[in-house]
Amino acid sequence: MKVLLVNGSPHKNGCTYTALCEVAKGLESEGVEHEILHLDNDTPGCNACRFCKKKGKCSIDDVVNDALERLDEFDGFVFGSPVYYAGPAGQLTSFMDRLFFASAGRMAYKPAAAVVSCRRGGSTASLDRLNKYFTISNMPVVPSQYWNQVHGNTPEEVVKDLEGMQIMRTLGRNMGWMLKCIEAGKKAGVSVPVPEEHAWTNFIRSD
Repeated sequence: MKVLLVNGSPHKNGCTYTALCEVAKGLESEGVEHEILHLDNDTPGCNACRFCKKKGKCSIDDVVNDALERLDEFDGFVFGSPVYYAGPAGQLTSFMDRLFFASAGRMAYKPAAAVVSCRRGGSTASLDRLNKYFTISNMPVVPSQYWNQVHGNTPEEVVKDLEGMQIMRTLGRNMGWMLKCIEAGKKAGVSVPVPEEHAWTNFIRSD
């Protein structure tokens, strides 16, 4: 079992990375492998060309396509972000917009979680924004003992947030537990739900 941890901060070894490393400790305690992916600061947003729907990859050949090629290697995902104006970092949402749209449902039923780092406030709004990617994609959301947030203006300050660090470790252990439960279910013959044909509805009617 392996989990991809995505660092959406422009600071490769900053506060968000510190939080993700603590999640990794929880994963390791459950015997789960992990890999940390740091995003480029210039990760562009989706241009709505729908190229991915025809070719199975993004028309912008960057870290998104790298992740798409390796998507099946990972059994779970954690996306980490600093908080900017009560929202996640732009490069992370650009990455997630393109990754989720181009994945064609390949992330369904894989556990996921988001973690955020902030100096003081805006964390729960940021978490809400990120969690929406999972709940629209049939992905189980991994819980912890509190909202997945750490506080501090530097990595050194984040380490002093003892509760935040514990929340990260608990999240990692819970991710490991959920992955093991899913694996046990597969071995017992429990399959994922059979989806219905998608019903597309908008709110503009011509009749």
